[in-house]
Amino acid sequence: MRTAIFTAASLSALMLVSACTSAPEVAGDPVAADPDFPPSLMELNFDSHGDRLNGHAYLANGEGPHPTVVLLHGFPGNERNLDLAQDLRSNGFNVLFFHYRGAWGSEGTYSFTHVIEDVAAATDYLRANAETYRTDPNKLILIGHSMGGFAALEAAARDDRIACVAGIAPANMGPLADAPAERAAGFAAYADTMQMLSGLTGENAIAEIRANREAFDTRLLAPKLSGKSVLLIGGDKDTSVPADTVINPLIAAYEAEQGIDLTAKILSGDHSFSWSRQELIGEIVDWAESCR
Repeated sequence: MRTAIFTAASLSALMLVSACTSAPEVAGDPVAADPDFPPSLMELNFDSHGDRLNGHAYLANGEGPHPTVVLLHGFPGNERNLDLAQDLRSNGFNVLFFHYRGAWGSEGTYSFTHVIEDVAAATDYLRANAETYRTDPNKLILIGHSMGGFAALEAAARDDRIACVAGIAPANMGPLADAPAERAAGFAAYADTMQMLSGLTGENAIAEIRANREAFDTRLLAPKLSGKSVLLIGGDKDTSVPADTVINPLIAAYEAEQGIDLTAKILSGDHSFSWSRQELIGEIVDWAESCR
């Protein structure tokens, strides 16, 4: 074990460097916070089919009303993309982040059907409480990562009032219904490790997917997304939602639907875009600006 030795001179030099080095300015911070309506973080909970879901809202600077993003995490939700939430707020968007039924302490039982329903409950809550959260109820945007991308597309297809939806490495659950046995077994085994998702088992997850093979196939949503702005982003090194087998077929299906205003990107990145976060965020914020 090597021990570092500092002399008085070296310590003084180190302190001088520290004193002279200023912290980098956070990009996008408002020049001045509105004294009456400053940027803020509000804890909240709301009802979905009789269960309480917990979350929080990033509120943008100023009275608004602000366009508002519902930011959806994946399965189980270790990557939450809250850096994206902060940057969206700096650009004048509110952001609602929440946990689905049965996930991370929210009440209820976790299922993929419940997740889709919970997104609708979140948008209903924002519309009903637009004044409280300084939200423009006509400018709600769905952005989801992985399974959250699946949920965003599914929910947008069911809500004519949603004009903009984005999938970040969006999963497509439907094809898993007919996947080779070893792949389905692998997914089931992974689901069985999800202690943070109440009520979920690998067996019931696979059974739910097989019972909804067409409804859960996001490629088939294309006609219901006509008239909407859709952003799809994949990672070229993503092994969880590979670009060649999941993202590119989804892009092709939506390109074939002429009514979809589609923006599609394949970035350098793994499933969480670990080395390309700023590029990812830049693409999303640029697209979101068109949804104001």
